[in-house]
Amino acid sequence: MPKNNIQHILVIRFSAMGDVAMTVPVLSALVHQYPHLRVTVLTRTFFAPMFAALPNVKVHGAEFKGKHKGFPGLWSLFGEMKDKGIDVVADLHSVLRTQVLKRFFFFSKIPFLQIDKGRPEKKALTRERNKVFLPLRTTHERYADVFARLGFSLDLSNTIPVHKEKLSNRTIELIDPKTRKWLGIAPFAAFSGKQYPLDLMEDVIGQILETNRYKIMLFGGGQEEIQFLDTWASKFDQCINVAGKLSFAEELALISNLDAMLSMDSGNGHLAAIYGIPVITLWGITHPYAGFAPFGQDYDNALLSNRDECPFIPTSVYGNKCPTGYQDIMRTIPVKKVVEKIESVCFKK
Repeated sequence: MPKNNIQHILVIRFSAMGDVAMTVPVLSALVHQYPHLRVTVLTRTFFAPMFAALPNVKVHGAEFKGKHKGFPGLWSLFGEMKDKGIDVVADLHSVLRTQVLKRFFFFSKIPFLQIDKGRPEKKALTRERNKVFLPLRTTHERYADVFARLGFSLDLSNTIPVHKEKLSNRTIELIDPKTRKWLGIAPFAAFSGKQYPLDLMEDVIGQILETNRYKIMLFGGGQEEIQFLDTWASKFDQCINVAGKLSFAEELALISNLDAMLSMDSGNGHLAAIYGIPVITLWGITHPYAGFAPFGQDYDNALLSNRDECPFIPTSVYGNKCPTGYQDIMRTIPVKKVVEKIESVCFKK
């Protein structure tokens, strides 16, 4: 389909929060550089607040545990999309569900372009023998490649961050007035090989708060994580657990007002990057070379585990493969180094 005939793009990205969050800077570039376009994002309804500030972007919720479950549910979902007058589909996920949807759109003669995930080069980067340790295209660039194939080349260096959001009254009551630097800390990750040891993170919190220059907001999810973060909030003054106390939209607004975010290779770092907030990331058995670093961040803000001690890093793209002897690799990132990086980012001259 000629570029000039494209007015309405369906963008598909399901899966984890961080993967979905990485679409936001790319879609921001798309709708600002091509303001005539309309974009419908097909993703989980829960993620809709991420896209609320983007012009001409709307979210259509996929309910895979409900009405969109199984093959009949996907057929129903296709019908909902077709009724919206979609011109082309940009599949930024490329999984079994989207392969099924691709067949539906093919018979309706609606072009359906899919992301190239770069599986061969990622396999070369993460294998133990004959590892090819070179930086790959970022996920953001791979997303942009799909739109370029549609005729919409994007300048990601000129992306406009989402603006700072107004805090809700509930958030203001929880946080109190801003008299110190606001530091967000998201200490958890989906896999243990990506998570900084919690005893070391507690030392980071203690040393940062000893400066009397910070208020720390703790982010997490799930009852077990919330209970753990409550213990830190009880132990340290000027340390607040916001997990489970705010809606997702309120959490995003709070993140947009932070001075910095400290996170693992995980979703909260990507959420902060949406708003142009400086993000300090801690890396274990994964590595920024795989292309999953938060958008627009200085490479020096990524603190890496010691590859001299564990040369197989990265052992996997997502952190789900941890060789024997690599379980404590993140202890090679000194607490002092993390604290110094936070200080340099928050009080950058």
